[in-house]
Amino acid sequence: MSEVQRFLCEAIELAKANMETGGRPFGAVVAQGGEVVATGVNEIVATNDPTAHAELTALRAASRKLGSPNLSGCVVYASGHPCPMCMAAMRLAGVGEVYFAYSNDDGAPYGLSTAAIYADLAKPFAEQSMKISHVPVRLGDGADLYAEWKRRQAAPG
Repeated sequence: MSEVQRFLCEAIELAKANMETGGRPFGAVVAQGGEVVATGVNEIVATNDPTAHAELTALRAASRKLGSPNLSGCVVYASGHPCPMCMAAMRLAGVGEVYFAYSNDDGAPYGLSTAAIYADLAKPFAEQSMKISHVPVRLGDGADLYAEWKRRQAAPG
């Protein structure tokens, strides 16, 4: 069994165990250098948090363990096709590789596909199902939020 298959089986076992306790059938493993850094399961049902997907709970745990939000050098193994939110989070964290065992096509008959969300997000903002509007409001003091942040980052601490 390859390393990829081994970690994907671990993600599936996590998903199965989560399902057996009333959770959704999703698990994820974050590995670095062939070693498990952290794992996660879908905690939406347990926490009523719509962002508590397995990949995100695993990323959060990995970031805490490594003491950094930068997870470059890490690989994510997911039981199911990561949704757009999870894919974006993995990219923002610097994850370089993602493997998943069950596709959106596999999940579709069970209501577990995010293919429609991917399709909607590929459209221009004006054509998406959610209203998205840029409203360039600034505070009256004239300070620019982003410029102030950059200035604080450059200031000696």
